[in-house]
Amino acid sequence: MKEYRLTKEGHGMLVAELDDLVKNKRKEVAERLKEAKDFGGELGENSEYEHAKNDQAFIEGRIEHINEIMSNHVIVENEEKGRVGLGSTVILKDMAEKKEKKFKIVSSIESDPEKNKISDESPVGKALLHKKIGEVVLIKTPQSSKDFKIIDIL
Repeated sequence: MKEYRLTKEGHGMLVAELDDLVKNKRKEVAERLKEAKDFGGELGENSEYEHAKNDQAFIEGRIEHINEIMSNHVIVENEEKGRVGLGSTVILKDMAEKKEKKFKIVSSIESDPEKNKISDESPVGKALLHKKIGEVVLIKTPQSSKDFKIIDIL
């Protein structure tokens, strides 16, 4: 069975999401299904009923997946002081553009590039792991290769 690695923050977010899905989203979709059935007509031709059934399937699948994660997880935090690890926030300086970027290194489950949370399994995350302040790191992505200097590790 797969072991899921999470930060404390990621664990808390999954607990909150599971709570919301079980206590709120299930009830909301059940009410939508009831209303769609009460509307009458053939259920196969009722688009609201079909949408609600699809939402219900998604919610139940997500609940099942989170339960699997919760029953097989380990909380991992960076134990290498002064080095980049899971849970570290890293401030980098693009050596070519002279711009600073800030990333939080998280597990693949917690990854959210729009919020600058990058997976430790991504090309950027892998390149940064175990590095320390002051090091220049070549980060290769499918689009490019760039040098970044590690300015700070929080």
